Amino acid sequence: MRIGELAAAVGVTTRTVRHYHHLGLLPEPERLGNGYRDYTLRHAVVLARIRRLTELGLGLAEVRDVLAEDAGKDLVEVLTELDEDLARQEVAIREQRARLRGLIQQGALPAEGPVSPELAALFSEVGEVADSPMAAKDREILALIDTSATPEVREQLIGLLGSTFTTPGGVERARAAYALLDALADADPSDPRVDEAARALADCLPAELLPEAAGIDHDDSFLRAFYADFAPAQAEAIRRTLRILTEGRNEGRDR
Repeated sequence: MRIGELAAAVGVTTRTVRHYHHLGLLPEPERLGNGYRDYTLRHAVVLARIRRLTELGLGLAEVRDVLAEDAGKDLVEVLTELDEDLARQEVAIREQRARLRGLIQQGALPAEGPVSPELAALFSEVGEVADSPMAAKDREILALIDTSATPEVREQLIGLLGSTFTTPGGVERARAAYALLDALADADPSDPRVDEAARALADCLPAELLPEAAGIDHDDSFLRAFYADFAPAQAEAIRRTLRILTEGRNEGRDR
């Protein structure tokens, strides 16, 4: 048989056959005097087995193990491992679908979505912030933390912020602080309003929100990127806010 006849007989493409040759899965046949490969029934049998194994979900490296005479694993062992892997994927897919259903049931999603249900509830508590660029940026940062933090850190952060916004006047104080920060977009860092915005923002945040080892002016790459995302006066206001929170935390510890 020629390569096209072999491929058609097994139900694969000639490109697939050549790829299996390249990987060493399918032995190269002898060539006739005219240079064409001469495939035998044995090649068709091996190729059909490769197809069956890949359709089961085995990777080509696992197929090689099964086909090799000195394979470290027999077929039953490989299939058992594959079954266990598929079971793990099945659990992950069920969890993913459950989360998708929850997001769909929420209806309108926040612009930063999808986010965790806890953060979505916090955003809902604060309400729409489309009129405040600083509030929108704050939500983006919270969505970043929601994605990258450990579940424990995320739960603690959202819990602290949630308790702040649910206190009487909490949402109004936050909106007022955002407005003060928005007004600093084109201001100089020495503007007196910087200190006013910093104190207003600090009044919205619990001192426990700041991690014990948190830096303020430390010149690491994350803080540089963080401050650079704001206008100079806004960055200075945030820096002063962190300083106020740090001092408040230390005073509370000394009492």
